[in-house]
Formats: sequence, structure tokens, C-alpha cells
Amino acid sequence: MIDLEKARSQLEELKLDIAADLLESRLQQAVQQDATYVSFLADLLQAELAERQRRNIETKIRMARLPYKKTLEEFDFTFQPSVDKKVIHEMATMSFVHQAVNLVFLGPPGVGKSHLAVALATAALSQGYSAYFVNVAELMDELKRAQEENRLNARMRKYLRPKLLVIDEVGYLPFDPVAASLFFQLISTRYEQGSVILTSNKGLGDWGQMFGDAVLATAILDRLLHHAHIVNIRGASYRMRDKMRSGVYGSPAREGSATV
Repeated sequence: MIDLEKARSQLEELKLDIAADLLESRLQQAVQQDATYVSFLADLLQAELAERQRRNIETKIRMARLPYKKTLEEFDFTFQPSVDKKVIHEMATMSFVHQAVNLVFLGPPGVGKSHLAVALATAALSQGYSAYFVNVAELMDELKRAQEENRLNARMRKYLRPKLLVIDEVGYLPFDPVAASLFFQLISTRYEQGSVILTSNKGLGDWGQMFGDAVLATAILDRLLHHAHIVNIRGASYRMRDKMRSGVYGSPAREGSATV
């Protein structure tokens, strides 16, 4: 006769808390299925392992500073037909991270650039790669402050360490000369050493104006795009889609028709 309380206590002492919690229910299930001792033990340990892996990924997501939880399964490819689903799912294999290739998502606000970036970063973490997410405004403020305090090298290492660095919302604000120079240093140092996922609402032809220096912009693009996949998203905003579905925005009334 199995002493459940003793077995549960021993599992807890071994720090197998999930197995301890599930012991009685999994034992009953094993009896009903006439399972072998080995399969019962394997099932119990698999549950423990699965929960530890889930918690490990959750911890990595917090450390990666991902702003929210998004997956590729949640991305509406039918609403954005310009995005090739097969290509994106190939990216989710992380072959681009293994090869230190960059991904550049371009398109107007609201089309899902950040969603794809976060989803791919989440996939990278689940596959054992290190990742870090940062908004470009926060990135540049931090690097400029570090330079002023003579600790730029130490701060730069924070953004060089991850195998995958996500830089979000490039282009919403122009770069001053100091920020442009620091951005160039970061991209140059990561060149062929680690992958960058970058999202931008600016076409590549506008980067000279965005950085205030066409020569510097060319140098940045040369390093960023040498080994890179560019995804141009041409479509409507998801936020507008949701409002249309909720009835906030409807089709324009025909001329002469009554509106309510």
C-alpha cells in the first residue's frame, strides 16, 4: 500500500512540488488505465518538467523586457496578406538567429510589426536563445546618459550580449547627431555577431533624413541589411480593423442616404 502523504512529503523535499501536487490524481489515473509503474513515473515527472520549462520561459520573458505576450498563432495573416505566413514561420525556426541574420519589419503604424517582433522573440526564448526588447527612444536615452557618465562600454554590453536584440519603433522620432552616432556604434558592433529585429514606420529611402546624415544612414543600412530579411507590410491598421468590427467605424454613407 502506497503511503501518499509520505510520498508527497518526499517529493516536496526533493523540490518536485508539481509532482507532489499531482501525485494523487495521476495515481488514480494510472490505476484506471492499468498503467505500468514506469509509465506512471514518467507521466508524473513529465508534468513536473513541463511546468518547470513553462516557468523558466516566463522568467526569460520578464528578463527580456517583452512589453506583452504575443504569438504567431495570434497574428491575423488573412488581414495582412502582404505578410507571407510560410516565411514568418520559417523565421520562427530561429535559423536566422543561428546565422546572425537581421530582420527588418517596415510599414505604417498598427500593421503588426511589433506583434511579429515580440512573437519571434518569444519563440527564440522558448528555443533557448537569449533575447532583449527595447524601444528605440528608451535605447538612445540610456546610451546617451551612459556616455555622459563615462560608462558607455558597460551599458553597450547590455545590448550586445543577447543573441537576439529587438529594437522597436525606429523612425517615430528623428535622431540627433549623438543618438545617430551611438546607434551606428551599436549596429556596427553587433554586425555578424548577433541578430537584430528592427521595426520602423519609415521606408529605407527616408533614413538619411531620419538620422540627419545621409552618409551615416548609408553606413548603418550597409551593416544592418548585409545579412537581413526585409518584410514590407502593406495593409490597414489592426486597431482600425477592431474598431470597424465593433461598429465604431462603418462604411461611408452614400450620397443622399439618411444616416442615423
